[in-house]
Amino acid sequence: MSKATNVRRKRSWTPKRRLAGRTAPQVNGEGAMNLPRKTAAQKARAQKLYAELLKEYPNAHCELDYKNAHELLIATILSAQATDVGVNRATPALFGAFPTPADYARATPELIEPYVRSLGFFRQKSKSVHAAMKAVAEEYGGQVPRTMTELLKLRGVARKTANVVLGNAYGVNEGVVVDTHVIRLANRLGLSKHSDPKNIELDLMALFPREQWSMLSHLLIWHGRRACKAQRGLCATNPICVKYCSNSKKMKDR
Repeated sequence: MSKATNVRRKRSWTPKRRLAGRTAPQVNGEGAMNLPRKTAAQKARAQKLYAELLKEYPNAHCELDYKNAHELLIATILSAQATDVGVNRATPALFGAFPTPADYARATPELIEPYVRSLGFFRQKSKSVHAAMKAVAEEYGGQVPRTMTELLKLRGVARKTANVVLGNAYGVNEGVVVDTHVIRLANRLGLSKHSDPKNIELDLMALFPREQWSMLSHLLIWHGRRACKAQRGLCATNPICVKYCSNSKKMKDR
């Protein structure tokens, strides 16, 4: 083998080795995602915060009411730009009228509308629920898919919705649910400097081990609803906020 061949082989191999050392393992989902690299200090801080949130909210859970995977999927689709309380008021009658995905498939969006009229964008949501359940009934044998790739094919389903279903119905930690509360708290608590859900999710996935992802979203959402609120929050007095939240410092400086 010539010296030139040896040189070429070294040049083609060395960059790959360097690249592998700079990127975190890929995570399956909406395409493969490379997680940003986090320092040991950042991860240690994240674990201290997680432990304190878990101590404060040991019973944190999804606050949508459901009995099975397809009810959770429907409730999550309906929760877009609506409160969980509002969704929980609407779904008992809806679930009673359409017990299975096949029942939705046999119906029409117009027949679903009266049950969700109290929610914003109810016509669009009725179409999404009907189309999603029709696909579940006809393409997946009446069973809500268990993978991110399959869930994302359903109408009305983005990563947030898919993460809710996977984490809560199936116990699968594919990602972190990023809603308005998580966006706000990720920034205030120093977990991400981004404002878009995708990059915030990547930061959270990189900071916390996979087995914590589902519970992490519950903890952040519960803290956001009960203490670190968008307005009139308890950031100036809540112990977790005082220790970690940038909004607490702003309120003290006023």
